[in-house]
Amino acid sequence: MRTLCSSTLIGEFFVIGFAGLVAMKDPDLSMATVWTVSGIAMFLCLVLCGLVTRPGGVGLGWALQIALIASGFIVPIMYFLGAIFAALWWASVHYGRKVDEAKARFAAQASSSTPDAA
Repeated sequence: MRTLCSSTLIGEFFVIGFAGLVAMKDPDLSMATVWTVSGIAMFLCLVLCGLVTRPGGVGLGWALQIALIASGFIVPIMYFLGAIFAALWWASVHYGRKVDEAKARFAAQASSSTPDAA
């Protein structure tokens, strides 16, 4: 699960950075505000890469997905991109858990079978 979720979060890192560049064109927003919010969100993406397998990590990831969708109020294309990344996040969590379960079953089968003595 960690690999899939981390890949999604790294993609979001770059999308948030590019959204910050677009948001800078808004005359109502100061550059400091845009980069403070974008920087915190980008930092959270990186931190979540390491926390995704810990308790609460997936929940924090969902909170980030909601924030990404909500950023559409500032940069309208983020409604669409946020929804896409929320779907990717769901798929990463869902299929990542399935892969982890399959790996655990395979490891259990490998450890329970003993090599034949020749």
